Amino acid sequence: MSKEFLINVSPSETWMAVLEDGKLVELSKESHSTQRHIGNIYRGKVENVLPGMQAAFIDIGMEKNAFLFIDDLRPENGDQGPVSISDLLHEGQEIIVQLVKEPMGNKGARVVTNLTIPGRYLVLMPNVDYIGISRRIEDEKERERLKKVAMQLKPPGMGLIVRTAAEGLTEEELEADRNFLFNLWQKILKRAKKGPTPALLFHDHDLLYRILRDLFTTEVDRLVIDDLPTYEKALDLLAFLGPHLRDKVHLFTGHSLFALYGIEQQIEEALRRKIWLESGAYLVFDQTEALTVVDVNTGKYTGSTCLEDTVLHTNLAAAKEIARQIRLRNIGGIIIIDFIDMADEENRKQVLDCLAHELQKDKVKTNILGFTSLGLLEMTRKKNPAQSEGTITATLFLL
Repeated sequence: MSKEFLINVSPSETWMAVLEDGKLVELSKESHSTQRHIGNIYRGKVENVLPGMQAAFIDIGMEKNAFLFIDDLRPENGDQGPVSISDLLHEGQEIIVQLVKEPMGNKGARVVTNLTIPGRYLVLMPNVDYIGISRRIEDEKERERLKKVAMQLKPPGMGLIVRTAAEGLTEEELEADRNFLFNLWQKILKRAKKGPTPALLFHDHDLLYRILRDLFTTEVDRLVIDDLPTYEKALDLLAFLGPHLRDKVHLFTGHSLFALYGIEQQIEEALRRKIWLESGAYLVFDQTEALTVVDVNTGKYTGSTCLEDTVLHTNLAAAKEIARQIRLRNIGGIIIIDFIDMADEENRKQVLDCLAHELQKDKVKTNILGFTSLGLLEMTRKKNPAQSEGTITATLFLL
């Protein structure tokens, strides 16, 4: 599978498109005039504690107070059974939080106290004693090796997550990343001890830096950028983020990068409720506040052998496209898929395995729960904060 990143830069915003075998699978946007807050760390003040909702409002300096659920609040003394949020927080209390969801409409931002500070190869979790290995690292021997290295490098009482880019690296290379993150955390703690409250303690980097730090690995074949200053900045950043990846970066000097790759047309197709498959079958996407429903229909596809064979081929093609559309539309929460009924249990398993395989390409966590008694497939997916809210919809104005 070929994988390409495209970065389109205009005076007002930066767009990033991810293509797999020439097909658009992800789209992100960052406005130059609108500041991004996800990943930022703040020293805030508890404004209100709501025991009935098991939540609290935190003043972090924004127009609206941020919202903190009890499940996102790290108890100072660990897990000691059921407690009320009023046992953990009180009005006027200062607290360090990280923003995980931007404010939207009348809703304030969502914050957590389980902080994560990402580096190139590791993620430092200063408040949790934990070791995690990227699920994309599949070789069991390598996973075990990295786990042992992480145990050696983990600061006492803190946690480390080993990222995909760490695969094959030496302990010395990982130690350098650990040192960088640990020193950054010490600076954050130092800032937290002085100055007014609320205060911004740490601001995450711009879209280009996050792409190079979090996504640009050896799995990517090419990174194409249509802006000379951004191209030169990318090369400078990669000098310390990943020198071995610099030859994968290319400057595009033509008229329209997205037009050349057919991005506009693929975005337009993704805006539709009905998505046609090459076979003549089609999918229908219906989204509500509670869940997303995907209906699979044979449409014009009649197959060439028996009915069960036609149904299987339709469902397999649908599983691949559904996985792609979920990523592209950044669908989160509960997802129900109504595949065409299959009588053969082995065929059901084949479709389930196909969907699971395609979803492995998704960096956002998904959980396939399986088929219900009615033959509906249930799954869940976390919302990807890296993609702008309404990215696909907003793109309609570009067409």
